[in-house]
Amino acid sequence: MSNLTTTPVEALTITLLPLGCSVPAGGATVLAAIEAAGFTLPNSCRNGTCRTCLCRLESGSVRYLVEWPGLSIEEKREHYLLPCVAVPMSDVVLRAPLVRRA
Repeated sequence: MSNLTTTPVEALTITLLPLGCSVPAGGATVLAAIEAAGFTLPNSCRNGTCRTCLCRLESGSVRYLVEWPGLSIEEKREHYLLPCVAVPMSDVVLRAPLVRRA
């Protein structure tokens, strides 16, 4: 039996920088959670290929809905992510300079 406690996916949060506000992840993709909370982030394809929604993961972890999202190896090393196909696995802090209140 493990002593580890885990936060339910639905209870995770996404903090948006530079705005400094947090939104509930709700078990959705980062982009869907941002939009559900009343914010906008430029996007186009929603399948990880166009790179319009590219942001930087400052902290936390995500899993991808596609095997290899449209990121270069260097971008992955530098913690960039595509919010349209990334699902938070922990609380996430995201540097998204183009995010706006809807």
